[in-house]
Amino acid sequence: MQHSDPALDERDRAILKLLQQDGRLTNLELAQQINLSPSACLRRVKLLEERGLISRYVMLLDEKAVGLPGTAFVLVTLDQQGRTALDAFEAAIQRHPEVTECCLLAGAADYMVRVAYADAADFERIHTDILTQLPGVVRVQSTLALRTVKRTTELPV
Repeated sequence: MQHSDPALDERDRAILKLLQQDGRLTNLELAQQINLSPSACLRRVKLLEERGLISRYVMLLDEKAVGLPGTAFVLVTLDQQGRTALDAFEAAIQRHPEVTECCLLAGAADYMVRVAYADAADFERIHTDILTQLPGVVRVQSTLALRTVKRTTELPV
């Protein structure tokens, strides 16, 4: 089931799909693939950016190639759930590049954090020196990923 914006037409959806697959496509290549003139294609891309549908362009690195083959998912529980406590935790977690994703949860734990690490000693460092030292943390529960089966940044549009 797709949850697409009804204001998007098929060409807009095609632009979004193609740019999610390859953000380095030139405007000319993109225009050719969706059968538009380069100027019309560029106008559409600019409108998609202005509307906030395209938030940014990034390059994705291979974790193993950069020496970070490990992925851990860490559930974090705070001592308080008030706005001040959440804001302090969220500001502090931003400062740690080892944390590649952090989500506020509804459930037993307050946050789920994705961590990239090099080896067991590196994960121990991250656990001991970073995660348990963040403001308000009373409990961390880690699960190590054995293998990534699916990982994508593409959204169904």
